Amino acid sequence: MKLIVGLGNPGKEYENTRHNIGFNVIDLYLKKNNLKLDKEKFNGKYLKTNINNEEVIFLEPQTYMNLSGDSVLKIMNFYKINIEDILIIQDDLDLDLGKIKLKEKSSSGGHNGIKDIEQKLGSNSFKRLKIGISNNKLIDTKDYVLGKFNKEEKEILEKSYKKCLNIIDDFFKMNFNLLMGKYNKR
Repeated sequence: MKLIVGLGNPGKEYENTRHNIGFNVIDLYLKKNNLKLDKEKFNGKYLKTNINNEEVIFLEPQTYMNLSGDSVLKIMNFYKINIEDILIIQDDLDLDLGKIKLKEKSSSGGHNGIKDIEQKLGSNSFKRLKIGISNNKLIDTKDYVLGKFNKEEKEILEKSYKKCLNIIDDFFKMNFNLLMGKYNKR
């Protein structure tokens, strides 16, 4: 069983903010496949479905970013999901806008949602799909990640989102090292 987690903050005021890029990718993937999050439990909204003859859960924690680990841990324990079968989709301040990087067993890079997941799971052995949101050092980090994308930024992200949907499809079919080799091109 695989668990795909999109990170973000619940609520209208956070829609389309930089920190909600994980929610955006999950929503786009589900929409493309005529699916939607249909359950609320484990401090999150989720969908359990089958893809390529494998059970898959898509999760959007509703705990706010800094407590994302609560939701991930609860659903992981309930469904007995191996930590190596978890893919977390997150924003990344250290990557240029729209740049995508697949990683496994890496540091949180200061991302509070990832820090909380690592702490609650007691490990960083899960896989990550990082999507660059750049960083504007002239704006306080908290305000920047909770800021909305402008028109030009949204256009750049459209291409990245398409690539992310392909990555999720391939995540169900490929070994993660091959996946990283295919998509982590410079």
